[in-house]
Amino acid sequence: MRKAYKRGGAAESVLNKLFYQINVSTEKSYAQILKSSSIMGGAAGINLILGMVRTKFAAVLIGTSGIGLLAGFSSIQGIIGTIAGLGIQSSAVREIAGAVGKGDEQAIGRVVLTLRRVCWITGLTGMIAMMALSSFLSQMTFGSDKYTIDIALLGIIILFSNLSGGQMALIQGMRRIGDMARANVFGAAFATVSAIGFYSWLGLRGIVPALVSISGVQLALSWHFARRVTVPTVLLTWKQTFSTSSEMVKLGLVFMWNGLLGSAVTYVTITLITQQIGMHAVGLYSAAFALSGIFVNFVLGAMSADYYPRLTGLAHDKVAVNRLVNEQTEIGLLLAVPGLLVTMAMAPWIIRIFYTSEFLPAVDLLQWFILGCLGRVISWPMGFVMLALGKGRWFFLTETSSNIIHVLLIVLGLFAFGIEGVAVAFFVEYITYTMAVYAVVRYLTGFRWSSEATQMGWLVLPALAVTFLVVKYLPIWPATVSGVLLTVTASFYCLRGLVQRIGLDHRITRIIFKIPGLRLVCMSMNN
Repeated sequence: MRKAYKRGGAAESVLNKLFYQINVSTEKSYAQILKSSSIMGGAAGINLILGMVRTKFAAVLIGTSGIGLLAGFSSIQGIIGTIAGLGIQSSAVREIAGAVGKGDEQAIGRVVLTLRRVCWITGLTGMIAMMALSSFLSQMTFGSDKYTIDIALLGIIILFSNLSGGQMALIQGMRRIGDMARANVFGAAFATVSAIGFYSWLGLRGIVPALVSISGVQLALSWHFARRVTVPTVLLTWKQTFSTSSEMVKLGLVFMWNGLLGSAVTYVTITLITQQIGMHAVGLYSAAFALSGIFVNFVLGAMSADYYPRLTGLAHDKVAVNRLVNEQTEIGLLLAVPGLLVTMAMAPWIIRIFYTSEFLPAVDLLQWFILGCLGRVISWPMGFVMLALGKGRWFFLTETSSNIIHVLLIVLGLFAFGIEGVAVAFFVEYITYTMAVYAVVRYLTGFRWSSEATQMGWLVLPALAVTFLVVKYLPIWPATVSGVLLTVTASFYCLRGLVQRIGLDHRITRIIFKIPGLRLVCMSMNN
Protein backbone atom coordinates (compact mmCIF):
# COMPACT_ATOMS: atom_id res chain seq x y z
CA MET A 1 0.00 0.00 0.00
CA ARG A 2 2.89 2.32 0.67
CA LYS A 3 5.16 1.66 -2.30
CA ALA A 4 6.94 4.81 -3.48
CA TYR A 5 8.85 6.06 -6.51
CA LYS A 6 12.54 5.42 -6.05
CA ARG A 7 14.15 7.65 -8.64
CA GLY A 8 15.56 11.03 -7.57
CA GLY A 9 14.28 14.48 -8.40
CA ALA A 10 12.31 17.14 -6.57
CA ALA A 11 9.14 16.50 -8.57
CA GLU A 12 9.30 12.78 -7.88
CA SER A 13 9.99 13.50 -4.21
CA VAL A 14 6.85 15.62 -3.95
CA LEU A 15 4.87 13.02 -5.89
CA ASN A 16 6.19 10.28 -3.64
CA LYS A 17 5.20 12.22 -0.49
CA LEU A 18 1.72 12.95 -1.84
CA PHE A 19 1.24 9.31 -2.84
CA TYR A 20 2.22 8.20 0.67
CA GLN A 21 -0.15 10.69 2.34
CA ILE A 22 -3.09 9.64 0.17
CA ASN A 23 -2.52 5.96 0.95
CA VAL A 24 -2.08 6.60 4.66
CA SER A 25 -5.32 8.60 4.64
CA THR A 26 -7.09 5.81 2.76
CA GLU A 27 -5.76 3.20 5.18
CA LYS A 28 -7.00 5.29 8.10
CA SER A 29 -10.46 5.53 6.55
CA TYR A 30 -10.66 1.76 6.04
CA ALA A 31 -9.27 1.28 9.54
CA GLN A 32 -11.94 3.59 11.00
CA ILE A 33 -14.65 1.58 9.26
CA LEU A 34 -13.13 -1.67 10.48
CA LYS A 35 -12.60 -0.35 14.01
CA SER A 36 -16.23 0.64 14.51
CA SER A 37 -17.30 -2.54 12.75
CA SER A 38 -15.11 -4.66 15.01
CA ILE A 39 -16.57 -3.12 18.18
CA MET A 40 -20.16 -3.60 17.08
CA GLY A 41 -19.18 -6.81 15.31
CA GLY A 42 -17.84 -8.26 18.55
CA ALA A 43 -21.15 -7.47 20.21
CA ALA A 44 -23.01 -8.86 17.21
CA GLY A 45 -20.92 -12.02 17.42
CA ILE A 46 -21.98 -12.57 21.01
CA ASN A 47 -25.56 -11.79 20.02
CA LEU A 48 -25.23 -14.34 17.23
CA ILE A 49 -24.23 -17.08 19.65
CA LEU A 50 -27.00 -16.15 22.06
CA GLY A 51 -29.44 -16.00 19.17
CA MET A 52 -28.45 -19.52 18.14
CA VAL A 53 -29.21 -20.76 21.64
CA ARG A 54 -32.50 -18.84 21.77
CA THR A 55 -33.58 -20.08 18.34
CA LYS A 56 -32.72 -23.70 19.09
CA PHE A 57 -34.73 -23.69 22.30
CA ALA A 58 -37.64 -21.98 20.54
CA ALA A 59 -37.64 -24.61 17.79
CA VAL A 60 -37.66 -27.43 20.34
CA LEU A 61 -40.08 -25.88 22.84
CA ILE A 62 -42.68 -24.25 20.56
CA GLY A 63 -42.03 -25.87 17.13
CA THR A 64 -42.80 -24.56 13.65
CA SER A 65 -46.26 -23.34 14.64
CA GLY A 66 -44.78 -21.41 17.56
CA ILE A 67 -42.16 -19.83 15.32
CA GLY A 68 -44.95 -18.87 12.93
CA LEU A 69 -47.02 -17.38 15.77
CA LEU A 70 -44.00 -15.40 16.98
CA ALA A 71 -43.54 -14.07 13.43
CA GLY A 72 -47.20 -13.03 13.34
CA PHE A 73 -46.96 -11.12 16.63
CA SER A 74 -43.71 -9.49 15.52
CA SER A 75 -45.22 -8.36 12.21
CA ILE A 76 -48.18 -6.73 14.00
CA GLN A 77 -45.88 -5.02 16.46
CA GLY A 78 -43.68 -3.88 13.58
CA ILE A 79 -46.51 -2.12 11.75
CA ILE A 80 -48.04 -0.33 14.75
CA GLY A 81 -44.64 0.43 16.27
CA THR A 82 -43.37 1.92 13.03
CA ILE A 83 -46.38 4.21 12.71
CA ALA A 84 -46.19 5.24 16.37
CA GLY A 85 -42.49 6.01 16.17
CA LEU A 86 -42.89 8.49 13.27
CA GLY A 87 -39.28 7.69 12.36
CA ILE A 88 -38.18 10.22 14.97
CA GLN A 89 -35.41 8.06 16.40
CA SER A 90 -33.72 7.64 13.03
CA SER A 91 -34.01 11.27 12.00
CA ALA A 92 -32.78 12.36 15.45
CA VAL A 93 -29.49 10.54 14.85
CA ARG A 94 -28.91 12.83 11.88
CA GLU A 95 -29.86 15.95 13.87
CA ILE A 96 -27.68 15.05 16.84
CA ALA A 97 -24.71 14.08 14.65
CA GLY A 98 -25.04 17.36 12.73
CA ALA A 99 -25.13 19.42 15.94
CA VAL A 100 -22.13 17.53 17.34
CA GLY A 101 -20.21 18.14 14.12
CA LYS A 102 -20.84 21.89 14.45
CA GLY A 103 -20.01 21.92 18.17
CA ASP A 104 -23.38 23.54 18.95
CA GLU A 105 -24.09 22.58 22.57
CA GLN A 106 -27.44 24.37 22.73
CA ALA A 107 -28.64 22.66 19.55
CA ILE A 108 -27.72 19.28 21.04
CA GLY A 109 -29.71 20.07 24.17
CA ARG A 110 -32.77 21.19 22.21
CA VAL A 111 -32.75 18.13 19.96
CA VAL A 112 -32.37 15.68 22.85
CA LEU A 113 -35.09 17.26 25.01
CA THR A 114 -37.44 17.42 22.02
CA LEU A 115 -36.67 13.81 21.16
CA ARG A 116 -37.47 12.58 24.66
CA ARG A 117 -40.76 14.46 24.86
CA VAL A 118 -41.91 13.31 21.44
CA CYS A 119 -40.99 9.68 22.23
CA TRP A 120 -43.29 9.75 25.27
CA ILE A 121 -46.18 11.19 23.24
CA THR A 122 -45.82 8.79 20.32
CA GLY A 123 -45.18 5.80 22.58
CA LEU A 124 -48.32 6.33 24.64
CA THR A 125 -50.38 6.94 21.49
CA GLY A 126 -49.08 3.73 19.92
CA MET A 127 -49.80 1.70 23.05
CA ILE A 128 -53.40 2.91 23.20
CA ALA A 129 -53.90 2.28 19.47
CA MET A 130 -52.56 -1.29 19.76
CA MET A 131 -54.92 -2.07 22.63
CA ALA A 132 -57.92 -0.53 20.85
CA LEU A 133 -57.25 -2.45 17.61
CA SER A 134 -56.26 -5.77 19.20
CA SER A 135 -59.47 -7.65 18.34
CA PHE A 136 -59.48 -6.40 14.73
CA LEU A 137 -55.78 -7.28 14.27
CA SER A 138 -56.33 -10.77 15.67
CA GLN A 139 -59.15 -11.39 13.20
CA MET A 140 -57.15 -9.98 10.27
CA THR A 141 -53.97 -11.92 11.00
CA PHE A 142 -55.13 -15.22 12.47
CA GLY A 143 -58.77 -15.43 11.37
CA SER A 144 -60.15 -15.36 14.94
CA ASP A 145 -60.14 -13.26 18.09
CA LYS A 146 -58.20 -15.91 20.00
CA TYR A 147 -55.13 -13.69 20.35
CA THR A 148 -56.86 -10.40 21.26
CA ILE A 149 -55.36 -10.15 24.74
CA ASP A 150 -51.89 -11.13 23.51
CA ILE A 151 -51.96 -8.41 20.87
CA ALA A 152 -53.23 -5.84 23.38
CA LEU A 153 -50.24 -6.60 25.61
CA LEU A 154 -47.94 -5.88 22.68
CA GLY A 155 -48.94 -2.24 23.17
CA ILE A 156 -46.64 -2.10 26.19
CA ILE A 157 -43.76 -3.00 23.88
CA ILE A 158 -44.66 -0.06 21.62
CA LEU A 159 -44.22 2.36 24.54
CA PHE A 160 -41.02 0.76 25.81
CA SER A 161 -39.50 0.57 22.32
CA ASN A 162 -40.21 4.23 21.58
CA LEU A 163 -38.56 5.36 24.80
CA SER A 164 -35.51 3.11 24.41
CA GLY A 165 -35.22 4.08 20.73
CA GLY A 166 -34.93 7.73 21.71
CA GLN A 167 -32.17 6.94 24.20
CA MET A 168 -30.27 4.84 21.65
CA ALA A 169 -30.58 7.64 19.06
CA LEU A 170 -28.70 9.90 21.48
CA ILE A 171 -25.99 7.29 22.01
CA GLN A 172 -25.58 6.66 18.29
CA GLY A 173 -25.68 10.35 17.35
CA MET A 174 -22.83 10.92 19.82
CA ARG A 175 -21.02 7.95 18.20
CA ARG A 176 -20.62 6.15 21.54
CA ILE A 177 -20.10 2.84 19.80
CA GLY A 178 -18.86 1.03 22.90
CA ASP A 179 -22.02 1.83 24.86
CA MET A 180 -24.19 0.69 21.96
CA ALA A 181 -22.29 -2.60 21.86
CA ARG A 182 -22.68 -3.15 25.61
CA ALA A 183 -26.39 -2.41 25.52
CA ASN A 184 -26.84 -4.88 22.66
CA VAL A 185 -24.92 -7.66 24.41
CA PHE A 186 -26.67 -7.29 27.77
CA GLY A 187 -30.04 -7.06 26.04
CA ALA A 188 -29.38 -10.22 24.00
CA ALA A 189 -28.27 -12.12 27.11
CA PHE A 190 -31.46 -11.28 28.97
CA ALA A 191 -33.57 -11.99 25.86
CA THR A 192 -32.12 -15.50 25.70
CA VAL A 193 -32.75 -16.27 29.36
CA SER A 194 -36.23 -14.75 29.26
CA ALA A 195 -37.32 -16.53 26.07
CA ILE A 196 -36.12 -19.94 27.25
CA GLY A 197 -37.73 -19.46 30.66
CA PHE A 198 -41.14 -18.37 29.36
CA TYR A 199 -41.23 -20.97 26.55
CA SER A 200 -40.38 -23.73 29.02
CA TRP A 201 -42.97 -22.53 31.52
CA LEU A 202 -45.90 -21.48 29.33
CA GLY A 203 -45.19 -22.88 25.87
CA LEU A 204 -46.97 -20.88 23.17
CA ARG A 205 -48.58 -18.66 25.81
CA GLY A 206 -45.11 -17.57 26.90
CA ILE A 207 -44.30 -15.76 23.65
CA VAL A 208 -45.87 -12.40 24.53
CA PRO A 209 -44.64 -12.30 28.18
CA ALA A 210 -41.14 -12.97 26.89
CA LEU A 211 -41.39 -10.15 24.34
CA VAL A 212 -42.69 -7.68 26.93
CA SER A 213 -40.00 -8.51 29.49
CA ILE A 214 -37.28 -8.20 26.85
CA SER A 215 -38.48 -4.75 25.78
CA GLY A 216 -38.55 -3.65 29.44
CA VAL A 217 -34.94 -4.62 29.98
CA GLN A 218 -33.88 -2.95 26.73
CA LEU A 219 -35.49 0.26 28.00
CA ALA A 220 -33.61 0.01 31.30
CA LEU A 221 -30.29 -0.60 29.50
CA SER A 222 -30.77 2.29 27.08
CA TRP A 223 -31.64 4.61 29.97
CA HIS A 224 -28.55 3.49 31.89
CA PHE A 225 -26.13 4.14 29.04
CA ALA A 226 -27.84 7.36 27.93
CA ARG A 227 -27.27 8.76 31.43
CA ARG A 228 -23.53 8.60 30.74
CA VAL A 229 -23.88 11.17 27.97
CA THR A 230 -23.54 14.76 29.14
CA VAL A 231 -26.38 16.72 27.57
CA PRO A 232 -26.55 20.52 27.99
CA THR A 233 -29.55 21.67 30.04
CA VAL A 234 -31.92 23.87 28.06
CA LEU A 235 -35.28 25.47 28.73
CA LEU A 236 -37.87 24.60 26.12
CA THR A 237 -41.60 25.28 26.17
CA TRP A 238 -43.97 22.76 24.64
CA LYS A 239 -44.62 25.21 21.80
CA GLN A 240 -40.88 25.37 21.14
CA THR A 241 -40.73 21.58 21.41
CA PHE A 242 -43.25 21.12 18.60
CA SER A 243 -41.47 23.76 16.54
CA THR A 244 -38.10 22.05 17.02
CA SER A 245 -39.58 18.64 16.28
CA SER A 246 -40.98 19.73 12.90
CA GLU A 247 -37.69 19.18 11.05
CA MET A 248 -37.16 15.82 12.71
CA VAL A 249 -40.71 14.80 11.89
CA LYS A 250 -40.37 15.76 8.21
CA LEU A 251 -37.40 13.46 7.68
CA GLY A 252 -38.74 11.04 10.28
CA LEU A 253 -41.89 10.51 8.24
CA VAL A 254 -39.71 9.27 5.42
CA PHE A 255 -38.04 6.81 7.78
CA MET A 256 -41.45 5.85 9.15
CA TRP A 257 -42.87 5.27 5.70
CA ASN A 258 -39.90 3.12 4.75
CA GLY A 259 -40.16 1.11 7.96
CA LEU A 260 -43.91 0.84 7.54
CA LEU A 261 -43.52 -0.52 4.03
CA GLY A 262 -41.04 -3.12 5.23
CA SER A 263 -43.32 -4.12 8.11
CA ALA A 264 -46.31 -4.19 5.78
CA VAL A 265 -44.50 -6.48 3.33
CA THR A 266 -43.66 -8.85 6.18
CA TYR A 267 -47.24 -8.75 7.47
CA VAL A 268 -48.75 -9.33 4.03
CA THR A 269 -46.32 -12.18 3.37
CA ILE A 270 -47.14 -13.92 6.65
CA THR A 271 -50.88 -13.38 6.19
CA LEU A 272 -50.82 -14.76 2.62
CA ILE A 273 -48.78 -17.80 3.62
CA THR A 274 -51.06 -18.44 6.61
CA GLN A 275 -54.21 -18.24 4.49
CA GLN A 276 -52.91 -20.19 1.48
CA ILE A 277 -50.70 -22.82 3.13
CA GLY A 278 -50.83 -22.63 6.94
CA MET A 279 -48.94 -21.65 10.09
CA HIS A 280 -46.44 -24.46 9.56
CA ALA A 281 -45.30 -22.82 6.31
CA VAL A 282 -44.98 -19.47 8.11
CA GLY A 283 -42.56 -21.16 10.50
CA LEU A 284 -40.47 -22.44 7.58
CA TYR A 285 -40.43 -19.01 5.94
CA SER A 286 -39.50 -17.27 9.20
CA ALA A 287 -36.71 -19.74 9.93
CA ALA A 288 -35.15 -19.44 6.47
CA PHE A 289 -35.40 -15.65 6.41
CA ALA A 290 -33.88 -15.31 9.86
CA LEU A 291 -30.95 -17.60 9.03
CA SER A 292 -30.24 -15.85 5.73
CA GLY A 293 -29.82 -12.54 7.52
CA ILE A 294 -27.56 -13.73 10.32
CA PHE A 295 -24.22 -12.78 8.77
CA VAL A 296 -25.60 -9.87 6.77
CA ASN A 297 -27.24 -8.31 9.81
CA PHE A 298 -24.06 -9.03 11.72
CA VAL A 299 -22.01 -7.01 9.21
CA LEU A 300 -24.48 -4.23 8.40
CA GLY A 301 -25.47 -3.76 12.02
CA ALA A 302 -21.81 -3.54 13.01
CA MET A 303 -21.08 -0.90 10.37
CA SER A 304 -24.27 1.17 10.58
CA ALA A 305 -23.61 2.49 14.09
CA ASP A 306 -20.76 4.69 12.84
CA TYR A 307 -21.36 4.87 9.08
CA TYR A 308 -24.55 6.96 9.00
CA PRO A 309 -23.35 9.72 11.40
CA ARG A 310 -20.00 9.79 9.60
CA LEU A 311 -21.63 10.05 6.17
CA THR A 312 -23.86 12.84 7.45
CA GLY A 313 -20.79 14.79 8.54
CA LEU A 314 -19.41 14.56 4.98
CA ALA A 315 -22.69 15.44 3.23
CA HIS A 316 -21.31 18.79 2.01
CA ASP A 317 -18.50 17.06 0.07
CA LYS A 318 -19.83 14.77 -2.69
CA VAL A 319 -16.38 13.44 -3.54
CA ALA A 320 -15.82 12.41 0.07
CA VAL A 321 -19.31 10.88 0.22
CA ASN A 322 -18.69 8.77 -2.88
CA ARG A 323 -15.31 7.65 -1.58
CA LEU A 324 -16.81 6.58 1.76
CA VAL A 325 -19.65 4.69 0.04
CA ASN A 326 -17.14 2.72 -2.03
CA GLU A 327 -14.97 2.00 1.01
CA GLN A 328 -17.99 0.86 2.99
CA THR A 329 -19.12 -1.36 0.10
CA GLU A 330 -15.73 -3.01 -0.14
CA ILE A 331 -15.48 -3.68 3.58
CA GLY A 332 -19.08 -4.91 3.66
CA LEU A 333 -18.44 -7.43 0.88
CA LEU A 334 -15.17 -8.62 2.38
CA LEU A 335 -16.83 -9.24 5.74
CA ALA A 336 -20.16 -10.66 4.54
CA VAL A 337 -19.28 -12.91 1.60
CA PRO A 338 -17.58 -15.70 3.61
CA GLY A 339 -20.62 -15.87 5.90
CA LEU A 340 -23.05 -15.95 2.98
CA LEU A 341 -21.10 -18.70 1.25
CA VAL A 342 -20.80 -20.92 4.32
CA THR A 343 -24.53 -20.50 5.02
CA MET A 344 -25.30 -21.46 1.44
CA ALA A 345 -22.92 -24.45 1.47
CA MET A 346 -23.99 -25.76 4.87
CA ALA A 347 -27.71 -24.94 4.65
CA PRO A 348 -29.08 -28.42 5.58
CA TRP A 349 -26.68 -28.75 8.49
CA ILE A 350 -27.30 -25.21 9.72
CA ILE A 351 -31.06 -25.83 9.69
CA ARG A 352 -30.52 -28.88 11.89
CA ILE A 353 -28.21 -26.99 14.25
CA PHE A 354 -30.38 -23.91 14.65
CA TYR A 355 -33.76 -25.61 14.49
CA THR A 356 -34.80 -29.26 14.08
CA SER A 357 -35.28 -31.72 11.22
CA GLU A 358 -38.90 -30.53 11.09
CA PHE A 359 -37.56 -27.33 9.47
CA LEU A 360 -35.54 -29.03 6.67
CA PRO A 361 -37.98 -27.95 3.90
CA ALA A 362 -36.75 -24.41 4.62
CA VAL A 363 -33.39 -25.22 2.95
CA ASP A 364 -34.60 -24.29 -0.55
CA LEU A 365 -35.92 -20.96 0.73
CA LEU A 366 -32.70 -20.23 2.59
CA GLN A 367 -30.56 -20.61 -0.52
CA TRP A 368 -32.65 -18.09 -2.49
CA PHE A 369 -32.69 -15.68 0.45
CA ILE A 370 -28.87 -15.80 0.55
CA LEU A 371 -28.68 -14.60 -3.06
CA GLY A 372 -30.93 -11.68 -2.19
CA CYS A 373 -28.82 -10.84 0.86
CA LEU A 374 -25.83 -10.14 -1.38
CA GLY A 375 -27.96 -7.40 -2.96
CA ARG A 376 -28.59 -6.01 0.53
CA VAL A 377 -24.86 -5.74 1.19
CA ILE A 378 -24.22 -3.96 -2.12
CA SER A 379 -27.17 -1.55 -1.97
CA TRP A 380 -27.02 -0.75 1.76
CA PRO A 381 -24.17 1.85 1.69
CA MET A 382 -25.78 3.69 -1.23
CA GLY A 383 -29.19 3.88 0.43
CA PHE A 384 -27.83 6.02 3.26
CA VAL A 385 -26.62 8.70 0.83
CA MET A 386 -30.14 10.00 0.24
CA LEU A 387 -30.69 10.29 3.99
CA ALA A 388 -27.34 11.92 4.68
CA LEU A 389 -28.06 14.52 1.99
CA GLY A 390 -31.55 15.09 3.36
CA LYS A 391 -33.12 13.96 0.07
CA GLY A 392 -36.20 12.48 1.70
CA ARG A 393 -38.29 12.67 -1.46
CA TRP A 394 -35.89 10.46 -3.42
CA PHE A 395 -35.69 8.02 -0.54
CA PHE A 396 -39.50 7.92 -0.35
CA LEU A 397 -39.90 7.23 -4.07
CA THR A 398 -37.18 4.58 -4.16
CA GLU A 399 -38.40 2.66 -1.13
CA THR A 400 -42.08 2.90 -2.03
CA SER A 401 -41.66 1.62 -5.57
CA SER A 402 -39.31 -1.13 -4.40
CA ASN A 403 -41.72 -2.44 -1.77
CA ILE A 404 -44.70 -2.34 -4.11
CA ILE A 405 -42.71 -4.41 -6.61
CA HIS A 406 -41.74 -6.78 -3.81
CA VAL A 407 -45.37 -7.43 -2.80
CA LEU A 408 -46.35 -8.07 -6.42
CA LEU A 409 -43.44 -10.50 -6.79
CA ILE A 410 -44.47 -12.31 -3.58
CA VAL A 411 -48.04 -12.76 -4.81
CA LEU A 412 -46.80 -14.00 -8.18
CA GLY A 413 -44.18 -16.24 -6.56
CA LEU A 414 -46.68 -17.86 -4.18
CA PHE A 415 -49.05 -18.53 -7.07
CA ALA A 416 -46.36 -19.97 -9.35
CA PHE A 417 -43.95 -21.77 -7.01
CA GLY A 418 -45.63 -22.04 -3.61
CA ILE A 419 -43.68 -21.15 -0.48
CA GLU A 420 -40.33 -21.18 -2.35
CA GLY A 421 -41.67 -18.41 -4.59
CA VAL A 422 -41.51 -16.00 -1.62
CA ALA A 423 -37.75 -16.48 -1.43
CA VAL A 424 -37.34 -16.14 -5.21
CA ALA A 425 -39.28 -12.86 -5.00
CA PHE A 426 -36.83 -11.57 -2.39
CA PHE A 427 -33.88 -12.27 -4.72
CA VAL A 428 -35.48 -10.63 -7.76
CA GLU A 429 -36.57 -7.62 -5.71
CA TYR A 430 -33.03 -6.90 -4.54
CA ILE A 431 -31.72 -7.02 -8.10
CA THR A 432 -34.16 -4.28 -9.12
CA TYR A 433 -33.62 -2.33 -5.88
CA THR A 434 -29.84 -2.24 -6.24
CA MET A 435 -30.07 -0.93 -9.80
CA ALA A 436 -32.62 1.71 -8.78
CA VAL A 437 -30.61 2.99 -5.81
CA TYR A 438 -27.43 3.14 -7.89
CA ALA A 439 -29.20 5.24 -10.53
CA VAL A 440 -30.56 7.68 -7.92
CA VAL A 441 -27.27 8.10 -6.06
CA ARG A 442 -25.39 8.55 -9.30
CA TYR A 443 -27.82 11.35 -10.20
CA LEU A 444 -27.44 13.03 -6.79
CA THR A 445 -23.67 12.79 -6.32
CA GLY A 446 -22.20 11.49 -9.57
CA PHE A 447 -21.43 8.23 -7.78
CA ARG A 448 -19.64 5.40 -9.54
CA TRP A 449 -18.37 2.17 -8.11
CA SER A 450 -14.61 2.25 -7.80
CA SER A 451 -12.46 -0.12 -9.83
CA GLU A 452 -11.68 -2.01 -6.58
CA ALA A 453 -15.38 -2.46 -5.73
CA THR A 454 -16.20 -3.45 -9.31
CA GLN A 455 -13.40 -6.00 -9.46
CA MET A 456 -14.53 -7.45 -6.15
CA GLY A 457 -18.10 -7.73 -7.40
CA TRP A 458 -17.05 -9.66 -10.50
CA LEU A 459 -15.23 -12.15 -8.27
CA VAL A 460 -17.80 -12.71 -5.51
CA LEU A 461 -20.90 -12.83 -7.71
CA PRO A 462 -19.74 -15.89 -9.72
CA ALA A 463 -18.52 -17.56 -6.50
CA LEU A 464 -21.97 -17.25 -4.92
CA ALA A 465 -23.74 -18.29 -8.13
CA VAL A 466 -21.58 -21.41 -8.54
CA THR A 467 -22.08 -22.34 -4.88
CA PHE A 468 -25.85 -21.92 -5.29
CA LEU A 469 -25.94 -24.25 -8.31
CA VAL A 470 -23.68 -26.82 -6.67
CA VAL A 471 -25.61 -27.11 -3.41
CA LYS A 472 -29.00 -27.04 -5.15
CA TYR A 473 -28.42 -29.74 -7.74
CA LEU A 474 -25.72 -32.08 -6.35
CA PRO A 475 -26.29 -34.75 -3.67
CA ILE A 476 -25.78 -33.47 -0.14
CA TRP A 477 -22.22 -34.73 0.53
CA PRO A 478 -20.60 -33.67 -2.80
CA ALA A 479 -22.50 -30.38 -2.55
CA THR A 480 -21.27 -29.75 0.99
CA VAL A 481 -17.63 -30.56 0.21
CA SER A 482 -17.63 -28.44 -2.96
CA GLY A 483 -19.36 -25.57 -1.20
CA VAL A 484 -16.89 -25.62 1.69
CA LEU A 485 -13.92 -25.55 -0.72
CA LEU A 486 -15.39 -22.54 -2.51
CA THR A 487 -16.01 -20.87 0.85
CA VAL A 488 -12.42 -21.41 2.03
CA THR A 489 -11.02 -20.02 -1.24
CA ALA A 490 -13.26 -16.94 -1.07
CA SER A 491 -12.42 -16.43 2.61
CA PHE A 492 -8.69 -16.27 1.85
CA TYR A 493 -9.39 -13.73 -0.89
CA CYS A 494 -11.50 -11.61 1.50
CA LEU A 495 -8.90 -11.80 4.26
CA ARG A 496 -6.20 -10.72 1.83
CA GLY A 497 -8.41 -7.83 0.70
CA LEU A 498 -8.91 -6.62 4.28
CA VAL A 499 -5.18 -6.60 4.94
CA GLN A 500 -4.58 -4.69 1.71
CA ARG A 501 -6.99 -1.99 2.80
CA ILE A 502 -6.01 -1.48 6.42
CA GLY A 503 -2.24 -1.79 5.90
CA LEU A 504 0.49 -4.05 7.20
CA ASP A 505 1.03 -2.03 10.37
CA HIS A 506 -2.55 -2.27 11.66
CA ARG A 507 -3.16 -4.15 14.92
CA ILE A 508 -5.68 -6.49 13.28
CA THR A 509 -3.14 -7.32 10.55
CA ARG A 510 -0.52 -8.20 13.16
CA ILE A 511 -3.00 -10.51 14.89
CA ILE A 512 -3.85 -12.19 11.57
CA PHE A 513 -0.17 -12.73 10.78
CA LYS A 514 0.29 -14.68 14.01
CA ILE A 515 -1.88 -17.46 12.57
CA PRO A 516 0.36 -19.96 10.69
CA GLY A 517 0.10 -19.70 6.92
CA LEU A 518 -1.98 -16.53 6.78
CA ARG A 519 1.02 -14.21 6.50
CA LEU A 520 2.05 -16.02 3.31
CA VAL A 521 -1.46 -15.67 1.84
CA CYS A 522 -1.80 -12.00 2.70
CA MET A 523 1.73 -10.98 1.73
CA SER A 524 1.13 -12.27 -1.80
CA MET A 525 -0.60 -8.92 -2.40
CA ASN A 526 2.82 -7.31 -2.83
CA ASN A 527 3.72 -9.55 -5.74
